[in-house]
Amino acid sequence: MDYMKLSKELSYALRHAPWEYELELDEEGWVDIPQLLIALHESPKWREVTEEDLEQMIAGSEKKRHEINAGRIRALYGHSTPQKISKIATQPPEWLYHGTPGHAVASIMEHGLQPRQRQYVHLSADRNTARQVGLRRDDHPVILRVQAGQAERDGILFYHGNENIWLADVIPARYIDQEDPVGS
Repeated sequence: MDYMKLSKELSYALRHAPWEYELELDEEGWVDIPQLLIALHESPKWREVTEEDLEQMIAGSEKKRHEINAGRIRALYGHSTPQKISKIATQPPEWLYHGTPGHAVASIMEHGLQPRQRQYVHLSADRNTARQVGLRRDDHPVILRVQAGQAERDGILFYHGNENIWLADVIPARYIDQEDPVGS
């Protein structure tokens, strides 16, 4: 079983196109595992997937994209579905980080961080994770530092995605600083 490919398939199904799999997510993004398995089993490639496979996939994943609880599974972050997945606001660390292509910095510094095609702005708990995210779109990403603690005290809501990912609805520009490139 290729757990990386299974993780990508689940991410697509649970984050972006549940209707293609005839899945019905609840308001927090959960779907019953039996419903998911029925959908997966329609594809010859995933006909043998079991709940144990899902558990092993999650346990072996470094990125912690999914979770299982009480016979249900969900993607933790990255949703682009029209129905917004509700999250519980949580106090963030004092600083969070965002890796971005250099060409986007001027717009971000003027307009803040916006969710764009996703439901939430994605932030990283550390510079290295932000750099890895930024490298997906630019060979020399810019690391932005977000004053998350102050933003939260001023009423901006933050949501915990996983141990490395934090989410927010928007981050106004006044809470964003550009990191010194030497420090990134």
